[in-house]
This record gives sequence, C-alpha cells and structure tokens, in this order.
Amino acid sequence: MAASFRSAAVSGIVLLLSLFFLLLASAGQSHASDNIATPGPDPRISIHEGFVDEKTCASCHGDQAAAFAKSHHAKAMALANDSTVRGDFNNSRFEHDAIATTFFRRDGRFFVKTEGPDGKQAEFEVKYTLAYEPLQQYLADTEGGRLQALDVAWDTTKQEWFWLGNTSPAKPGSTYHWAGPFYRWNRTCIDCHSTDPQANFRPQTDEYQSTYVATSIGCQSCHGPGAEHVAWAQSGDASSAEKPDLGLPTVDANVCFGCHARRTRLLSGYDAGKPFLDYFSPAFLREDLYFPDGQILDEVFEYGSFQQSKMARAGVTCLDCHRPHDASLKADGNALCTQCHTETKPERFVKQDPSGLFDDPSHTHHPVGSAGAQCANCHMPQRTYMKVDPRRDHSFLVPRPDLSATLGTPNACTTCHARNDNAWAAETMDKWYGTDWRKRPTIAHAFTDAANAQTAMEALRKLVNDQDQAGIVRGSAIARMSRIGGADAVADIRAASADINPLVRLGAAEAAGNIPPERRLEAIGDLLGDETRAVRVAAATALGGTPPDLFGSQRGSFETAVNDLRAYVETNADVAETQSNYGFFLFGQQRAAEAEAAFQHAISLDPTLEGSRVNLAEFYRATGQNDKSERTYAEATSLSPDRADLRYGHALSLVRKKAIDNAIGELEEAIRLDPQNSRYKTTLGVALDSVGRTEDALNRLDAWAAAGSHPDITGLALQYTLKLQRLEDALRLAERMAQLRPQDPQISDLLRQLRQAVNPQ
Repeated sequence: MAASFRSAAVSGIVLLLSLFFLLLASAGQSHASDNIATPGPDPRISIHEGFVDEKTCASCHGDQAAAFAKSHHAKAMALANDSTVRGDFNNSRFEHDAIATTFFRRDGRFFVKTEGPDGKQAEFEVKYTLAYEPLQQYLADTEGGRLQALDVAWDTTKQEWFWLGNTSPAKPGSTYHWAGPFYRWNRTCIDCHSTDPQANFRPQTDEYQSTYVATSIGCQSCHGPGAEHVAWAQSGDASSAEKPDLGLPTVDANVCFGCHARRTRLLSGYDAGKPFLDYFSPAFLREDLYFPDGQILDEVFEYGSFQQSKMARAGVTCLDCHRPHDASLKADGNALCTQCHTETKPERFVKQDPSGLFDDPSHTHHPVGSAGAQCANCHMPQRTYMKVDPRRDHSFLVPRPDLSATLGTPNACTTCHARNDNAWAAETMDKWYGTDWRKRPTIAHAFTDAANAQTAMEALRKLVNDQDQAGIVRGSAIARMSRIGGADAVADIRAASADINPLVRLGAAEAAGNIPPERRLEAIGDLLGDETRAVRVAAATALGGTPPDLFGSQRGSFETAVNDLRAYVETNADVAETQSNYGFFLFGQQRAAEAEAAFQHAISLDPTLEGSRVNLAEFYRATGQNDKSERTYAEATSLSPDRADLRYGHALSLVRKKAIDNAIGELEEAIRLDPQNSRYKTTLGVALDSVGRTEDALNRLDAWAAAGSHPDITGLALQYTLKLQRLEDALRLAERMAQLRPQDPQISDLLRQLRQAVNPQ
C-alpha cells in the first residue's frame, strides 16, 4: 500500500536518530538496542479536507490539550511501542481451549503467534494498541489493509492475559474468529477510536485503505474540522471586539452519542454539531439488549439507557456530569448528584423538580460515606462487559426488588447484599419508605413477553400514547407492538408516524416492516419525506416492496429516501448483513439481477455467515429456482450443522424438489436440535403422511401431543386418526382439542359427532 512508504525526509530523520543513539552508546550511556525501536509516524494518518494536524490545536489550547492527554479518549488507539503497550510481550504464553497464543518481541517490534484464519499457527505483527484500561486489546496486521483485534486481551488490573469470548472459540475463518469480520478494526472499531476515521473499503479488490487525521481520538473528533478555525485565528480577527465566527460547531451531547450508543452507522464522517439521528440509527429496547424495565443487559453503552431517564427529559446532558476534556467526573461521590438534587429546586428545571434531602441517612439508610450511601451504587448499578470492564447503567432507576422477584430484572439491593433475596430487599424498603415505591410507574410489565397477546398490546399502546414517556421508550413500544400484533397495529403505527419525537417516528418506520406489505404505505408513507435521515432510511426499507405506481405524489419522496438508503449501504460496503438486507430491498423493487448480486456480495464478504446464504436461498425459492435454493441451503447447513432453523429450511427446499425422503431426514434433525418447536413436528407429520407413512406420523404426533398441549400438533394428530378411521383415538384427541380451544364451534361439533359414533345410543 502507498500508505506504508515513508517519505525521504522521514527516513532521514530516522537515520539521524539512529546515529544519535549510537553516539550515546559509544559514550557509555545505557540502552537496550535490541529491544527498542524508534517510533515512526503512523502511515494511516492523513490530514483530510477541512482538518488540520492535531498539534496545531495544542499550540494555542495548551491547558485543554494537557487535560485531554490524561483521558482514556486520548489513549483509545496508539501505535504499538514501548510507551503504549501494557501487555506482557516477553515470550509470554496463554492457552485457552487448546489454542496457544504466544506474545513476543523481535527487532523492537511486537508479535503474536496464534491460530490463524486457516487454523494453523502463524505469526502476526501487532501494529496498534486499542484502549488503555481496564483492558487493552491489540491490532494485528493481516492482508488487504485489515487490522484484526486479537480476542486475547491484557487485564491491566490483574496484569494477566485473558480470553474475551464466553463460549467455545469460533472456527478459523468464521465470522467470530479473531481474524474474522466481527473483530475487524476497519469495520467494527474504527468509528470510535480515531479522529475522522475513513474505512475506505474497496469492494473491487476486497481491501482497505483506511486513514484518519489522528491515531487516537483528538480535538477534531468533538469540535469538528479545524481548518476554518485556524484560518480565523491566523487572520488577525481573533482580537476583534465583534463576536467572531470561530469556524467551529457548537459541541453538544450528540458528539458523545456517536460513540456511546449501540447504533447502526448511516453515513460516514460525522460532523460535530449535526443531529445524531442523521448519521446513526440507534437500537431500541430489544429483549436481547435490555431488561424489561430498561436496565442494560447486553453491551449497549450509555445512549439507550440515558434517553430513558428523567434527567435526559429535563435537559441534563453528559457535560453536566463529565468534564469535557479529561472526561472525569465534575465532583466526587454524591457531590456530583447534589449539583441538582438539592433541598431547594434549582431554577434551571421548569417541569421537573429534583429537590429533596437525598445525601442523608434519612434517605439512604446507610452510614455516611459507606458504599450503600453512594447515589450511584443504588441508582446506577454496574454490569461487567468484556469480562473485566464494569459499566454503570444511566437510566437512573429506583431499585425494584418486587420486579426482580416476578420478572427477573436486576436490582441494586441484592447486587450488594448477595446473600439476601428479593423478598428481604422489598420488605426492607417497605420499612424504610412505606409501600408507595411499589406503585411507581414502570415500563417493565409492558416489555415483558406476556402469554396474552391482547394484554401485551394494550400495555404497549398505553406507553406509545403516554407523552410523558421518553421517546426511546415510546419508539420501542410501537416496534414491539408490530411484532406481537402485526396488522392490528396499523392504526397505532400511522398515529406514531406523526409524532413530534423522531425516535417515535423511527419506531413507527421500523414497525411497518412487520405489517402486511399492502398496508405499509398508508401507515408510514409520510415518513419518506421526514426531516430525520434515520427515519427516511427505515421508511424506504419498509416500503421497498411497494409497487411504484402506488406512491402517487410521494414518488419523489421515495426516490430521495432511497438515495439515503443507498448511501447507508455504501457506507457499510464491508458489512455482509447490510448488503444481504439490501438484496431484499432490490428484489422488492423487481431488480432481480441486482438483488442476486447483492446476496452474492454478502456471501463473499463473510462466507461463513449462514444468514446471507439463507437469504439467497429464499431469493432462489421466490424466483422459482428450486435447485439453486436447495444447493444454497445445503451450503448453509454444512457451515452450521447444529442450526435447527437451517435444517428446517433445507428440508422445505428438498420438499420443493420432491426429494421427500431426504427432507424427512432433515426434519428429524431439526426436531432433534430443537425438540420444542411444534412447526417442525407438524411439518414432519405432513411429510410422513405424503409418502404413505400416516401411521408413523400419527404415532409421533400422538406422543408429542401427550407430552405437551400445542393445539397444532393435537389437531394434526386428530386429522390422521380420522383418516385412518381410528375413532376412539379421534374422540380422545377431540376432547383434548376442546380443552385447548373451548370456543371453537367446529371442534364442539366434531366432538359431538365422534361421541355419537363411538357410543351410539
């Protein structure tokens, strides 16, 4: 790569420095010549248009630069050298699941020997450090400009190596192997560890030419491109009495959220001061990311939880608690909270009243200065990610041990008092505060998977319509409603699409993807011209299958939104999932050849991501190419033989090819892998019946029906008893069906007929 070549001037400087060290050595100065290399410039640094060298900022803003140098932000990424590498590279060895990894140095450089993408032991040079504490990862240089983050990291507290994974190590060459796409810095880490990072992926060659303005996070990451500001400072107008145009945007919390959020990138090159939702689409309160009450579950960073809080709705921002340059807290302990939570209401807050006596034993019921008396320990409980990195929840909830007992949500009380149970914690809180705390509004019940869909829909609908709820809660609620109720949520989605809050409109746009295609345009058509990019992209995605002639006057808005969607796809050109999803959009637009190319491109980006192959297989099915569909499913199954859903999909593709015997084998494997899935069982029953094995089908279905209470299995078994004229068995199953569906008149009528046939009067 061109970026790997140094200029002649730089080479000359390195030569002079080498001569200088040789002179020191001849004068008797101590050194370690074999292990210390002179750090050179970072070959990936490129001063992009509108930016300046970060040193230019420090020349005028020395105090701010000095404060920033102490922060973890300033150490987010660095060239690997003696001053930045914290791990033990003195031929140290770490072994996990029979995979040995050795860290060593050679010629002053850092190396690792470990399992490569081909499954064989190989050496890789470590070029960069990633993060500073409580853990530090290392980026190894691989082919094609890729930097891969090793999945063995250094615990800076315990001073030892540890493995980042939680289950068995991924197979070499797969998505989650350290050398695979998930651990690729250019794709996964680049946005938040450097200044104005540009991945520069080249799809034609499958290579990266990634660059950035500064190796780590710098001034221009938050303040934006500095060229105009420097020009102003050098123009002589800096001392003008008039209010100057500093050439820099106003810094607000949006610049923090760009990294401190679980989000999808919509556009490269975030501009400081621009709306967060024009560059990113945040994850909603999904079951896999958050507990039902909104507390953090998976690694979601701070945005999603903070947006739920009363503090965010009152106008509090990150900079109210954190110093902007060194990122430290503005005050120690409870003094941070009592900036606002004073005995007298601060004038700043109009609607909310944060006043009260909180930093006092009358409220904390713990000794002053103890861990239990700290506001953060009760209202910002920690959860550990990456095995050693504790993060605090930013939703600022009141502990609810009563919800923990019924819904399994965590609470700060039993987190600290681990030997006591939730009942003890709830009773203790009753003694301290009375019982009113149990009546505090909560989103937990609405976001808990309820057995009764109607009850769940009503609870979620109430949240969507509650203007006092946070936008992310309401947007999450409408998205959840659509997954439960489908077409029953159309009117709610249409109403949410007109909401003033962009997160609610985003939720409506995403929800539209779960309702019948013919109802989507009426529900969210107006969102195609929304002022927020994230909303437009979601709306275009949901409406991708709408026939062009139905858009009418909204056709122009759709085309504009599709341009935003296309920019998002190009921004994520190296993400297989994005390319695969775009294939579905193209297919909906009746652009079959382009859709197939998108699916194939996704597979080339990540050959072991079975989802892309499933999407391609379903594309072939929809276009009547059954042979290609079956072959593609077979490829996906060979990659992940223990995935029940892949076995099931392959079985259906075999049925379409009329290879029923092979399909039966795949269905039996699917049931073995997922024995609770009723759909797999009924499909096997139908397949057995289709080849004349009705008796076998009935025996299996009858046994499954006896072991559970699923009406589909019992109903199909009843159907086969009637086909085989086994009326007594049919009566037994009909009685069970009547218990499962007591309001079904057809079941009641059949039961009456069977009783008469089996026991004639």
